[in-house]
Amino acid sequence: MQWESARLFLTADGEKDKAWGNETIRWHPDLGWLEIKLPAPLAGLANRPHGRYRLSAAVEFAYRGDEVAAQVATGAVRYDISHDPASGRWYIDASWKRTPAPVPCLQQLRRHPVVAVDLNHGHLAMAVVAPDGNVLGTPATIPLDLAGRPASTRDGRLRAAISALITSAGQHGARAIVIENLDFAATRAEGRERAGTRPSLGRRGRAFRRMVTGIPTGKFRGRLGQMASNAGLHVIVVDPAYTSRWAAEHWLGPLREHHPETTGHHAAALVTGRRGLGHRARRRAAGNRTAPEEAARPAPARPGKTRQPRLHKGRPPPHEAPGSHPAPRPAGLTGARQATRQPTTVRGRRLVRTTTC
Repeated sequence: MQWESARLFLTADGEKDKAWGNETIRWHPDLGWLEIKLPAPLAGLANRPHGRYRLSAAVEFAYRGDEVAAQVATGAVRYDISHDPASGRWYIDASWKRTPAPVPCLQQLRRHPVVAVDLNHGHLAMAVVAPDGNVLGTPATIPLDLAGRPASTRDGRLRAAISALITSAGQHGARAIVIENLDFAATRAEGRERAGTRPSLGRRGRAFRRMVTGIPTGKFRGRLGQMASNAGLHVIVVDPAYTSRWAAEHWLGPLREHHPETTGHHAAALVTGRRGLGHRARRRAAGNRTAPEEAARPAPARPGKTRQPRLHKGRPPPHEAPGSHPAPRPAGLTGARQATRQPTTVRGRRLVRTTTC
């Protein structure tokens, strides 16, 4: 029995350019169906177009199924179907090989546009940033509703959002995706403890904890790294400090002049992209960069200004400084210069006269 079962197997190597990473065996990660392309003598048994047979039972990967689904969406997958005589069940194994690609330097990636992402609770704010630091096209919002969903549904929606980022990168010729180095581990560990201005109790505290737990920072970073690598893209991680503050102060107004539907999250994505390209987060008053023809021109001379001396109370004017000639006395005054009255205080204390008998 084992000898016969050992020879009941089916193997199909993966192909990156084919749908779902394989031409012979295809597995849909969200719907759970499995299709097999039958050979020509068995084409009459097909129940799907193009000579394919779809199994009636659902197929799932109990171990590391999320990684298999991410690989199916962007790369090649090899499948091995085998039979176990002891349990009378059929099992399918998925495997793939990662070819280490040379990592380009940061300056090479900055010569091309980048896709900047601002991860939020319920959606992704995306902006494509040109090498000069300006936004390309219209900033977009990618829905990411994960609250109250099963684990398989959450992973599927996360893969769909990342696929939208990769598609946008290919449309604009981007070679990198820029994200923030977010980590809410300390906030999750604190729980209901009060720390700084963070709400801890009541309705605001519950809403804040719900928002933090609803942002899949670790899952998003892991899936993005795997799927972007399969698509030939790279991931740049930047510091998230003051991103939202400087975005609202310097970039939200100018963006809304051209795109009225822009939100503060889109402006934060723009700041994230500028940091990934090596630009400053804040906006210069005169623009981003000076044109080469303008930079080659000599700077015009500024008109000179006559500076007037400032007079301070209790200090002599500059022309009456110590060692200089005193000012002329008014006409009609003679004799030595002396005080007009006797001071009534000495070092802040009033003088008191005493008489003795």
